[in-house]
Amino acid sequence: MKKILLIHTGGTIAMSEDQKTGTVTTTASNPLTQVETIINQFAALDEEVFYHLPSPHITPTHMLEIGKYIESRMDDFDGIVITHGTDTLEETAYFLDLYIATKKPIVITGAMRSSNEIGSDGLYNLICAIRVAIADESYEKGLLVVMNDEIHTAAYATKTATSNVATFKSPQFGPIGMVTKQDICFYHKWISYEKYKIENISKQVPLLKAYAGMDKSLINAILKMNIDGLVIEGLGQGNLPPTMVDPLKQLLHNNIPVVLVSRSFKGVVQPTYDYLGGGKQLHEMGIIFAKRLTGQKARIKLLMVLEASLNKDIHSYFN
Repeated sequence: MKKILLIHTGGTIAMSEDQKTGTVTTTASNPLTQVETIINQFAALDEEVFYHLPSPHITPTHMLEIGKYIESRMDDFDGIVITHGTDTLEETAYFLDLYIATKKPIVITGAMRSSNEIGSDGLYNLICAIRVAIADESYEKGLLVVMNDEIHTAAYATKTATSNVATFKSPQFGPIGMVTKQDICFYHKWISYEKYKIENISKQVPLLKAYAGMDKSLINAILKMNIDGLVIEGLGQGNLPPTMVDPLKQLLHNNIPVVLVSRSFKGVVQPTYDYLGGGKQLHEMGIIFAKRLTGQKARIKLLMVLEASLNKDIHSYFN
């Protein structure tokens, strides 16, 4: 029987519903620790309640602590399973995918319904995650997100619905595999992996979303902040309102890297349009076009690239 390290960090999967008010909140203990008889039939589990936090409370510092803990114990296990709240699950998943260098399976899962709600999905998702972690086919796949019978890559998985149990999707390419009653099935794999070794989280990288009629006020406020980088979710293929151009030039002049992604779910940013605020002009200014990432993941990556103090031009890490 394979040995799996099960790390609990909190989230809805570790919460309970108040039957009178309908509100969901943390409990004194993680309810998943009470189902050992069920989950131990799949693997020899070593459980660790690392955090008991709602996922909006999770920060990159927490993510780094989880990563370092996994590194310290990886040699003793065949795979790792992490339970996590869904609001920031995709950011923790991508952070750990960029940080941990291993061929062993690491799987993260969560729940959209708390432990005592009708139709609770936590235990089922956990069982699926354990089954994926012990599957030989899961090796060398990078960090995997397992929810609702689907297997997604950390780079592409994103939360698409606020309360639907089928919330996690990979809009660009779809899941890389699925979980059935009998099998773990993979259909394709991520073809390259990148890792960044960091020791601390000290950089400040805000995320800004562009919108129609956006004026200079927000970007001017950012100019006054002590930031190390900026990520912007732009319009369409990578365009911005013209009012943002001059403040962005000032940021670039101050050697603050600016990364641009699209606020659209599909497609890539590219320097197509040649007008004030158009992608071509933004690209020529020196703004970095990140072609396959959402805003929140581009922020995680820029944060890690800056922390790693790499010698190469930052542009080269976002091709």
